[in-house]
Amino acid sequence: MRFGTKSRTGMLVMAVMAAMTTAVQPAVAATGDGSPADSNIRYFGRWDTRSTGAYVSEWAGAYVVVGFTGTTVKLRQRNSIDLFTSIDGGPWVSRTNVRGTVDLTPARLPAGTHTMRVSYRPVAGSYHGDAVFQGVILDSGAHTVPPSVPSRIIEFIGDSITVGQRSSKQALTAYGWLAAEKLGAAHTQIAVGGACLYPASDGCVGMRDRFLKMGLSAGAPDWDFARYQAGEVVINLGTNDKSHGVSGSQFQSAYITLLQRVRAKYPNARIYAMENFYQRYATETRAAVAARTNAGDSQVRFINTEGWIDKATDTVDGTHPNDGGHQKIAARLAPILG
Repeated sequence: MRFGTKSRTGMLVMAVMAAMTTAVQPAVAATGDGSPADSNIRYFGRWDTRSTGAYVSEWAGAYVVVGFTGTTVKLRQRNSIDLFTSIDGGPWVSRTNVRGTVDLTPARLPAGTHTMRVSYRPVAGSYHGDAVFQGVILDSGAHTVPPSVPSRIIEFIGDSITVGQRSSKQALTAYGWLAAEKLGAAHTQIAVGGACLYPASDGCVGMRDRFLKMGLSAGAPDWDFARYQAGEVVINLGTNDKSHGVSGSQFQSAYITLLQRVRAKYPNARIYAMENFYQRYATETRAAVAARTNAGDSQVRFINTEGWIDKATDTVDGTHPNDGGHQKIAARLAPILG
């Protein structure tokens, strides 16, 4: 009997110790080491997280948000890349052709808790930087903390105009980023320069299908839409299809398909089909919206953009908005998104 009593006592002590160990684990888990898999780091956009040491997003405007303690923060980069950083809500700083350990705070920050955002220049056209996030390095004894981030996410689907090509900071100075920031919302830009809506036979990237993908290529893995849900989706396509021989009927059919796919992936989202700034396929875009509305989807809307910008003064080349043009578009779009 004495043996049994000691055994029970020992088991009780072990159980208490285990409970104590379990109790302190959440406090440890609530902080992080700054590695890409750190749960305190928040990713916006479509990030390929299959490699534990390096996360990549091929779509424009993807960004990372991390809270941290201490007085310094450094990025771990692999090969050369142009990127943008903002600390504690300050202005975005352009960092060109950086690699390895990138010191973002040569002048130390005040002691306390801080927030950093980082976004990479889109890898497209003649630019082939290494847009790979490998985590952050902090002061000795410092750690990451969960940042305060919006729960609302607005997704923008488009071509080079949505990418922000030819504007000063590309995705960061594009209308989608600007409009969402005005509304205090998180955002994604599922866009690539030269994209069509319809997958033209001459190889034009068709967003009807690429919308479903993690990355830019046709062979990219399908995106897991359970990773985030957009509350609003804004589509701006059709600028490029005409020059790739896409007919009106092909465009309209592809638009209906894209609207169906967006609805299937985001059941509760409001969907906006923007008239592109060339007013190309405007009739077909309206018809696609009407088709979905008639099919019972009451949360799809056409946006008439005529008169939003002056191509002579608000674009770089008659097609791509300059910074002022993007700001005008964002000022018109934000109230519509509410």
